[in-house]
Amino acid sequence: MLEVRNLVVRYGGITALNSVSITVPKTETVILVGANGAGKSSLINAIIGMVPISEGSIVLNGTDLGKILPYDRANQGIGYSPEGRRVFPTMTVRDNVLAGASRLGRAGQSAIYEKLADLFPMLEERANHYAGFLSGGQQQMVAIARAMSASPRLLLLDEPFLGLAPVWIEQISKAIRAFRAEGVTVLMTEQMAVPALKVATSGYVMRTGHILRQGTVDELRSTALEEEYL
Repeated sequence: MLEVRNLVVRYGGITALNSVSITVPKTETVILVGANGAGKSSLINAIIGMVPISEGSIVLNGTDLGKILPYDRANQGIGYSPEGRRVFPTMTVRDNVLAGASRLGRAGQSAIYEKLADLFPMLEERANHYAGFLSGGQQQMVAIARAMSASPRLLLLDEPFLGLAPVWIEQISKAIRAFRAEGVTVLMTEQMAVPALKVATSGYVMRTGHILRQGTVDELRSTALEEEYL
């Protein structure tokens, strides 16, 4: 579904990604594991068009994303939940979630919100609460639901478990499995390899802008990943 080939991203004189290649098959959940500064977020930002690419290509379902402006990439079926959640604190939970479904009519928005609330009951319980008063785990659910409200085919999750208590990690993991069961392809970045490997099907280990290792979840568990990240 997603093919990244020989990608190079530079910030001034600093190379953030150096000839990075990954494949994200349709309906799979692929994880990018690495320490802070490994280049995980730079790769996600290159896919959505937030940073320019110096070399290489990013192809989604046969479409070269490098030839498409950032605001048009959502039309290609990409949903994005950023690191740090970035909810709108003075907007309600419902309005935050439906900010990603602005192109739907009122009936469509109600239907998608009800569907997402089945996965995240908190969306129903706190629908009219300001998002700025939610806990970190609740805000993460809002951010992921916002990314899913446009029914994307490819969901990008940047550090979805960062700083969360186990109870929230379990709820978000359950939702990720449900998305995959519905045919959504997921690419997620994580420093917390243990919970992420429980939902992923394959992955890549990144270090200083390079792909260090790749393989199935079992293969990654059985290599030096255990020593470095687990």
